[in-house]
Order: sequence, then C-alpha cells, then structure tokens
Amino acid sequence: MWTALWTVYLIWGSTYLFIAIAVRTIPPLAAVSTRFILAGAIMAAVVARRGGTLRVTRRAFVSCALIGILLPGANAVLFYAERDTPTGLASLLIASVPLWVVLMRLGTGERLPGATLAGVGVGFAGVAVLLRPSGGATAVGVGLCLVSSLMWALGSFLSARLEMPKDAFAATTWVMLCGGVAMLPFGIATAGSVSPSTESILAWLYLVTIGSVVGFTAYTWLLANAPLATVSTYAYVNPVVAILLGVVFLGESLDVQILVGAAIVVASVAVVVRREPPAATQPEEGVR
Repeated sequence: MWTALWTVYLIWGSTYLFIAIAVRTIPPLAAVSTRFILAGAIMAAVVARRGGTLRVTRRAFVSCALIGILLPGANAVLFYAERDTPTGLASLLIASVPLWVVLMRLGTGERLPGATLAGVGVGFAGVAVLLRPSGGATAVGVGLCLVSSLMWALGSFLSARLEMPKDAFAATTWVMLCGGVAMLPFGIATAGSVSPSTESILAWLYLVTIGSVVGFTAYTWLLANAPLATVSTYAYVNPVVAILLGVVFLGESLDVQILVGAAIVVASVAVVVRREPPAATQPEEGVR
C-alpha cells in the first residue's frame, strides 16, 4: 500500500515540473491534446489486457465526454498557466480543488460537519494570500491556475453524480480520449511552427506514460485496497512534492507570501479530506 501511495505522491507531485518543461518548446494545446489521446490509447490497451470492455451506454459516453472537456481541459489551462507561474504556486492553487468541491456540495443542499466548513473557510483565506502575483508569477498565470482548479473541481464533482462506466479503467480511457480529441483541432490550429527540444519531448513522454498511466493505475489500486482517508492524503502531499521539485530543478524561489499561503492551504486541505473525504476522490482524477 505504501509503495502505491508514494507512487501517487511522487508522480502526481512531479507532473507540475514536467508540464513546465514540456511547454518550453511545445505549444500547450498541442502538448495536452496529444498527451491524452496517446494516454487514452494506452489505457484502452490496459482495459483489453485486463479482459475488460470499452462498451458503454450512450448516457455514460456523454458523461465521459463532458468530464473529458472539464478534467483534461483543466489540465490544458494549467499547461498555459505554467508558462507564467512557478510550479510550486500552481500546485498550491490546484490543491484548492477539494475546497471548491465542498462549496459545490453545499450548493446542492448537502449538510457537512462544522470542522469541514471551518477548514474550507481557512483554506480560501490561504488561496487569497496566494492570489497576489509573486515569485515570478503574473496575474494572468495566477488567474489561469484558479480557472483550472475550478474546472477540475466541477469535473470531479460531476463525475461522482453522472452515470459513468462501472469499470474505472474504461471510464478514464473514454475521459482521456474524449478530452484529447476535443482539444486536438485547437491544438493543431495554435501549434504554428513547432520545434520541440529533446527535454520537452522527454517531459511530454513522462506525462503520457508515468503521469497519466502509471499514476492512475496506482491510484485506482489504492481506491480498492486502502482506506479512503489515507488515499486522500495525496491532495495535500502533492503540493509539497511540487514545491520541492520546483526549487531543486527549476531554481524557483519561495517568498514569505507563498510560504504563508502554502501552510494555510495545505493544512486546511488536510483537515477537509481527513474529516470529510471530498467527492473529488474519484478514479477520473487519474487524468492529471
């Protein structure tokens, strides 16, 4: 269990670093659309290898298409955001997803524990601290990170309420393929003259294979074999991993504002997912 858990911690925490490297020379929409098409094709092979089926009902397919626009779409927005935002700051703003999901659950009339609501309130105070651009970030980059987190939260929230394929691997296959195909025309239109560097290509391959496929497989295994509260710890460990990798490999700096915001957001998310595991904890999150 701990091997799988640390796999999710390190892989999903590292995707922010590899996104930043990939978009140096690969246009964001081209990178993210081709990433999910190829990852979806690999996942389809995994489904076949496991003896599963990709046959789904029409309603389930429509749900996958909608979630595919939201979750891989959120990843596409993040690809753009990381051109103007340090990876550590981006990861902290994305870490607010469970907080947004709680607000969406409240909007449906669901009653939640007081500690969860307090954690959400404190968490958004931390997000507010992070919204002022710093550490090399721009207002546009920070805003895009916020849009990405909202899209991610909405996709995760809806995936728990819409009819999805029963097989989590099949569901993620269709989510990846639908999202990738939907973005491909825009990726081609905005690609221009592409001359990717070797390091960007390697980073893109890492995102396809390790980030999407290996990370998702480990996460799905954990959902079936580990306590949900334990699995949910990825929500506040991933930003810590992303911050450390950004400092070590990209030379990113941490000012007082980011450190204070980080402490508030990570602590509040820890309270929320521990006391009331968010609806965002769904297999479809494997599209990171």
